[in-house]
Amino acid sequence: MTAVQVWEMALAAQKAGRTAEAERLYRALQATRPTSPTGLNLGLMLEDQSRWADAEACYREVLKAAPDDPVMQRQLAFLLLRLGRYAEGWPYYEARMIKDGQNRKPALSFPEWQGEPVGSLLIWHEQGLGDQIQYARYVAPLMARGIRVTLMCAPALKRLFQPLGCAVIAAEGAIQIPTHDAWVLSASLPWRMGTTLETIPPAPYLPGWVGGTGIGLVTRGAPTHPDDHNRSIADPQAAGLRSLPGVLALDREATGADDMQDTAEIVRGLESVITVDTALAHLAGAMGKPCWLLLPYKGDWRWLTARADSPWYPSIRIFRQPTPGDWASVVAQVCEAAGQPANGSPPRRLGLP
Repeated sequence: MTAVQVWEMALAAQKAGRTAEAERLYRALQATRPTSPTGLNLGLMLEDQSRWADAEACYREVLKAAPDDPVMQRQLAFLLLRLGRYAEGWPYYEARMIKDGQNRKPALSFPEWQGEPVGSLLIWHEQGLGDQIQYARYVAPLMARGIRVTLMCAPALKRLFQPLGCAVIAAEGAIQIPTHDAWVLSASLPWRMGTTLETIPPAPYLPGWVGGTGIGLVTRGAPTHPDDHNRSIADPQAAGLRSLPGVLALDREATGADDMQDTAEIVRGLESVITVDTALAHLAGAMGKPCWLLLPYKGDWRWLTARADSPWYPSIRIFRQPTPGDWASVVAQVCEAAGQPANGSPPRRLGLP
């Protein structure tokens, strides 16, 4: 039997849910010649079973044969970061900028920052709105070092970031980038700043307000997101959330918000927010607004594993699927925690997580 035939059999078994058979076939291929595609499929399947050590061993086996494989570096980074092993994970996370053999870092006339003392620093934007909000927390500690900071961001974030006290440039159209001593990718800041679980710059770091009325709700993310089918809740499953007292839809179609500052002003007047994994979770967390975050069985790395809290945002409480695809249990847990009226009992206030 050829390697191609074994590969096809493994794929078929994996798609059919016969994970033990698929694992056996993938391991047979890896024993002959570790490759990135086989290692990735096997590793992801092991991660889906929360077999973290086995998945790590799989990724490292491929990297031993091909140390510069960006696919395996990225996947190992996601795993290590998910487990909170930040010191090990951040260097591998740099491979996120290498796609199809191309380094996507910007070509600027001044050097990339390695963490050395500088007088001025340009933070280059990357990834989605939520990611940019998450890493905006590093502006304050950089400025505390005496560094003059310029933050590039998506246009929808420009007004939101004005209170950070640094120069803000919207990445839109033809822009003039002043010369700085160095530049850094926004998601590289945790590595350059030596971030561990214990040293994450604290939140809130955007203006907020304690108190308010009503619950902001987001049950779906942008359909263009590669993991949206996993992170979003279908309308029929989300019905229980929409029936909570005082619920206000926070999606852009409902609010008419032009940018994230408009949304922040709405969030500021709310008691709390309930959301799936979208930029709204980062916004609420950065503002210190109580937020209940609803996650799929295997959530994004930044929310770690098996935790109901977040070291990135103290105001967030996490509800996770107990099994893959089980949003019904999550919705039931949230409704119970929110005090959805039952047997004539009055609703409780959400309060702090």
